[in-house]
Amino acid sequence: MGKKYNNLVVFIFSALFVVSIVVFITFILFYPQRNMNKLVKVSIKSGFTLNEISNLLYEKNVIRDKKVFELAARIMGKEKEFPVGTFKLVNANSNYKIIDQLVNETPEVVRVRILEGWDSRKIAGYLKKTMEIDSARVLELTHDPNFISQNNLDVKSLEGYYFPDTYFFFKGESPTKVLKRFIAQHKSFWNKTYHIRAKQLNLSSHEIITLASIIEGEAIYNEERAKISAVYHNRLNINMKLQADPTIQYILDEKPRRLFNKDLRIKSPYNTYLNKGLPPGPINSPGKNSLLAALFPEENDFLYFVARGDGYHIFSTNKKDHDKAKRKFQKLRRKLKRERKKT
Repeated sequence: MGKKYNNLVVFIFSALFVVSIVVFITFILFYPQRNMNKLVKVSIKSGFTLNEISNLLYEKNVIRDKKVFELAARIMGKEKEFPVGTFKLVNANSNYKIIDQLVNETPEVVRVRILEGWDSRKIAGYLKKTMEIDSARVLELTHDPNFISQNNLDVKSLEGYYFPDTYFFFKGESPTKVLKRFIAQHKSFWNKTYHIRAKQLNLSSHEIITLASIIEGEAIYNEERAKISAVYHNRLNINMKLQADPTIQYILDEKPRRLFNKDLRIKSPYNTYLNKGLPPGPINSPGKNSLLAALFPEENDFLYFVARGDGYHIFSTNKKDHDKAKRKFQKLRRKLKRERKKT
């Protein structure tokens, strides 16, 4: 009788212990939270710890108790499984629902479109607007030797290496991951044929990218890119200054405007009116068409070109014809200015 009684007592206590554990776990997982019948956006950044996530949720008024939430995450075995991204929590009124939505729901996707001709400053500002990425951090990484080395590039700046394209990211991605995608896309352009072609032109891939960025700054229409490229190749071959206006715009760090003679005298290695040859590096992010134009210029004898007012250019082989074309364009500009004043 005594042995049966003892076994019964042990069974009852064991059952009570198990029930208490189940009740405790149930209480922790379904502990009522603040987020009742509403939608809340939560952005988990790269490298966030469980403690940082609980602090974020507490600040967003999603949870009542940070320690209880952290314990619930550990009970569920999810403390290291929170993905990066921006999530929409809907009716997440318990720890279980919050953790389940954060771990299993698809984070918010952001469409990012980098346009041809954008420089790193423009890209940084755009990423701040679309992905809430610190623009100063983007510019810092662009010139960070360690980050450049991590991407297996032997350059002083990543200007020109962020490939223009359309990308999709989870909102909350780190700036390093975003920029690495841009760089990887740029690298995917370079096949063996293009590397061989650059050597045939006696130019490095970095110099091709630099030239392509100047072409990108000059050309509006694709059919003119190879012709503009030829002008610069012809000038390089006779050791003539490139005198490329986009390089001056890059130095000015302003919105594109009409250049003045004083601008052309700014002392800078990027001033192609003062220095012969290519500038030290790209001045923007050239797209595929400009890179191909730099690699495969049209065969011609043109040394000059000037805008004609409709997005296209007039090309000349000599200074006399070039000056004539310039006077024609200036006359057109003055006429348009007078007409604008009248209206």
